Amino acid sequence: MKKIFLVIAFLTVFNSKTIYAADLPDCNESINRAVFSFNMTVDKYFFKPIAEVYNVLPVEIRVGINNALINIDSTLSVPNQILQGNFSEAAISVSRFAINSSVGILGLFDPATALGIEKTNREDFGQTLAVWGVDHGCYAVAPFLGPISPRDAVGRILGVYGDYFYMVSAGDRTAFGENLGDTVYWATKGTEITNFRAQNIKSSENLEKNSLDLYSAYKSLYLQRRENLVKNVKRSESQYGASEDEWKKIK
Repeated sequence: MKKIFLVIAFLTVFNSKTIYAADLPDCNESINRAVFSFNMTVDKYFFKPIAEVYNVLPVEIRVGINNALINIDSTLSVPNQILQGNFSEAAISVSRFAINSSVGILGLFDPATALGIEKTNREDFGQTLAVWGVDHGCYAVAPFLGPISPRDAVGRILGVYGDYFYMVSAGDRTAFGENLGDTVYWATKGTEITNFRAQNIKSSENLEKNSLDLYSAYKSLYLQRRENLVKNVKRSESQYGASEDEWKKIK
């Protein structure tokens, strides 16, 4: 079943209209706007309140969680760095993961940076498909997930089944047992969402206040961010949306 699902997803992408991201067509705008409104309601009454509670935690704890999430995410970045031909960055990511997972206590601390081994760019399968020449296709808004395109949708699917962390923690054969492994993996993903939302509360509030068309503003930000990630433009940007300087200002 998984293989069939992946084949269908790939066919969806490769049959998408070839177009640059800056001119990405909104093929189902009325539906997308309805889903966007639904997502904003869910965010207002569910995700944002959770993020506000999360931000009450001491900054040291939040920094530790952020470090651990970035460390775990390198298990996804490494294979994509290799697939994109960035072998030097893959070697750096492996070194950082080994050091931070051991000396850094499962990534809660970042001794690798202190040793001069700087963070590499975050990479995912959506970016890899872009490097391989696959275009976005039509812009879409998915329930709960938000802005997406067929290319990035396939990237997210591969990001689960092609993630070493998933294989280790939630595969059919794990050291934790199948049920516990699933719990560990999806709890981590839930923490990623909360961490991202908590880091971007102020920026999202400012966007809501200053945007004449919030839907279009989110679409533009999504496309710009994905293009910058593909082109490795913002190397100082943290994995979950806030820059390093912005993260240091969190109180």
